[in-house]
Amino acid sequence: MSAVCESYYSREKVFVDSFTCPKAGGESTALFCCGFSDLKYCCDDPNSFFPYEYGYMWWLSLGALVGLSVAAVVLLAFIITLCVLCYLFVTTKPRGLDSGLPLRATGTLGIFQ
Repeated sequence: MSAVCESYYSREKVFVDSFTCPKAGGESTALFCCGFSDLKYCCDDPNSFFPYEYGYMWWLSLGALVGLSVAAVVLLAFIITLCVLCYLFVTTKPRGLDSGLPLRATGTLGIFQ
């Protein structure tokens, strides 16, 4: 069984002739033509979309993990700050109404002494 990869123009606008899979000198298990309109290659999985090694994909995953970790730390710091501020707001409220004037009994004006 073999597949034919039709000719195409690469990203650099270079014409690439059609070829059959597997290529001579290539892997014998690469029986399918895979890739995109500007990059075709022989592969062993007809659903393969990327001709890159898996190490390349790990670097993308590592970058995504670092970005998500930074975002999670920032979100956690924001939530902790919000909780602390709410706690301080609730605990430092005055307990009663304070008009700012000292209170005296109304009968002690000093006249009747």
